[in-house]
Amino acid sequence: MTDKNIQLAIQVVPLERNGDVYEKIDAAIDVIQKSGVTYQITPMETVMQGPYDKLQAVARDAQQALVDSGCTEFLVNIKMHIRTNADVTMEEKRLDR
Repeated sequence: MTDKNIQLAIQVVPLERNGDVYEKIDAAIDVIQKSGVTYQITPMETVMQGPYDKLQAVARDAQQALVDSGCTEFLVNIKMHIRTNADVTMEEKRLDR
């Protein structure tokens, strides 16, 4: 799609209530942390910055982490900010508000 850096925000929401829901969410976050991409964890989602294909792969792997943690039903909300002619950076956005 583009060779520029994009931003991808992902929110995973386990729908089942057996076990610790936050452990399942943490499993997805762990995948993101180990991926090597730039990321920012917020209360409602995790925002990543990097190449389109890499972020899509990380998002897929984060979903697989939910399955691997025993989650059988969950919602995934993904938002992307894409520019085809320039990088999208966290520095241009104020994440500290």
